Amino acid sequence: MATDPSLTGELAPGTFALGTFSVGGGAPFPALVTGEEVLDLRTVSGLRGAPGAHLDTRELLERWSEVLPVLRDLAASGGEGRHRLADLRVHAPVRPRQILQSGANYRTHVIDLAVAHEPEDGRPAEQVRAEVAAMMDRRAAEDQPYVFIGLPSSVTGPYDDVVIPSWCTKPDWELELAAVIGAPAHRVSPERALEHVAGYTIANDLTARELVFRQDMPEIGTDWLRAKNAPTFTPLGPYLVPAECVGDPGDLRVTLRLNGEAMQDESTEDMIFDVARLVSYASQTVELLPGDLVLTGSPAGNGMHWGRLLRAGDVMEGTVTGLGVQRNTCVAEEA
Repeated sequence: MATDPSLTGELAPGTFALGTFSVGGGAPFPALVTGEEVLDLRTVSGLRGAPGAHLDTRELLERWSEVLPVLRDLAASGGEGRHRLADLRVHAPVRPRQILQSGANYRTHVIDLAVAHEPEDGRPAEQVRAEVAAMMDRRAAEDQPYVFIGLPSSVTGPYDDVVIPSWCTKPDWELELAAVIGAPAHRVSPERALEHVAGYTIANDLTARELVFRQDMPEIGTDWLRAKNAPTFTPLGPYLVPAECVGDPGDLRVTLRLNGEAMQDESTEDMIFDVARLVSYASQTVELLPGDLVLTGSPAGNGMHWGRLLRAGDVMEGTVTGLGVQRNTCVAEEA
């Protein structure tokens, strides 16, 4: 559970980020990350909010239009009263109220999974690939993303242990770009959707593969509650990087290494539906709130593809261009 000493290695030079940290056993606090230092934002008078209010990153996101210019100025000015990043514990950068997750959003990933799940009807792999590819083309043409709901209780920190439950026999990784909402969004158009995104972070959407499909009632399809929402199954962070510091979210590299070996390494260019389309689509049904997450799907290279699933002792290291690095060790649930 220790803090990694090289947290800022992947942040682009000259950029800044927002995070949640603690010192020793103290209470978590929101802070501005610049270089290898963080500034406790509770000490900044212009950001304290209403008297008696609890200041955290979600509260700052609720005032994002006024907070962002202050963060820009603080990042440019330097100043004193900052902590060394290596001295702090890093928590998930935000505690969302809602998590909207995109499934089947990278073409190669979906095809690989369909083949790996070994159809019981005996269809050959090439037939399965062709049928799934046709389905993906149809979804893209009809402009219909696939979005489901995750639980905030699955979120854990970017350097915390991932606990593999005793009942989970096929734990798998799914590194993803996550958009963080900064202004309420309800029934927004794709053209206006990114105006509601404060920034981006990294999420690893772990999955119990053996529970994805209901064997007792196949007609009801997938079971995302059991498959994805165990405690610690969503490592998040290390930071929330403002959208203005990220550039084009459709041109970022998503890389996951398992024990040092690259397993996923793909550009977000391979997404079928981009961030704007996903945020817009989710907002047609749900009112997205500040701090909510929209996960954008995972590229090819999961454990099912490699025939190598997670086990105790494995170390996952995930990066997305300009967003930092998360590193989680897998441990078995104690009896």
